[in-house]
Amino acid sequence: MVDRVEYDEFGLFHENAEEFGLPFDGPPRVRRAWVEVGDGRRLSALVWKEGEPELVLLHGGAQNAHTWDTVAMALDRPLVAIDLPGHGHSDGPGPHPEGDLSVDGNAADVAVAIGQLAPAARAVVGMSLGGLTTIALTKQAPELVRKVILVDVLPGIKGARAKHIVDFVNGPRSFGSLEELLELTASFNPTRSLSSLRRGILHNAEQQDDGTWVWRWARHRPPAPEGGSGGAGMGDTAYEGLWESLSSITVPLLLARGMRSDSVLGDEDEEELRRRLPSARVVHVEDAGHSLQGDKPLELTAIIEDFVFGS
Repeated sequence: MVDRVEYDEFGLFHENAEEFGLPFDGPPRVRRAWVEVGDGRRLSALVWKEGEPELVLLHGGAQNAHTWDTVAMALDRPLVAIDLPGHGHSDGPGPHPEGDLSVDGNAADVAVAIGQLAPAARAVVGMSLGGLTTIALTKQAPELVRKVILVDVLPGIKGARAKHIVDFVNGPRSFGSLEELLELTASFNPTRSLSSLRRGILHNAEQQDDGTWVWRWARHRPPAPEGGSGGAGMGDTAYEGLWESLSSITVPLLLARGMRSDSVLGDEDEEELRRRLPSARVVHVEDAGHSLQGDKPLELTAIIEDFVFGS
């Protein structure tokens, strides 16, 4: 008989609050929503609080909308965190030439979701793949993007810097137990608490009928080609045209850059951003790697609050 692990996606917020010292007098108001995006597919999102959403949050590759939970709780504002195509509870990507690596395909789907759930949002915050999707969104649906925050990402990330992420994403496709998955995740995120990693796994993986576990995004991942890597991740893809799209952005833009060695950006990337878009703001977050929302959620919250809502 399979030992099932209980999971209530809305029953873990007290852990976020306790770990980061946030006030907690009961579960926050958050619901899961779905939006039809065409081809019989739906995107899923977490809608936080009542009222017109003020922010849209887009996670990175191999993540899901729950990666923003601590940030959303700390912001305490109406917002929408979207599961990108093929991630979380969203259906897989549409018939785009590049499959789940299509930033333009992601942007087309996300535009539909934002148009229905958060058409008046004051900013779009995108981390990693979500940030690249945000850049593409500024070209495809500029009326939906009033400010941009990119979290540790710019176009054309060098493969060597992202290798640790690509290796993790292209690792085993299934795991014999939650403990096995937690051990792997802890080796990849040695600075995180075990409770936060377990919470992240429960949000980002699902237990199968035979008791094994599989990442939610791995359901849509194509097999790795002979001698190559699988289809989810950041690799050496240069995302042609995204630098040009970024250079054409006319709304305020901020880059929040992790300064730890496991960030994927270098000084030359930041210099290229400043050359192409002199109006861009850059904020360095010390002791943060690639996933600022997990490493330093309160610091990232303060950055978002100041840039979007400050005077």
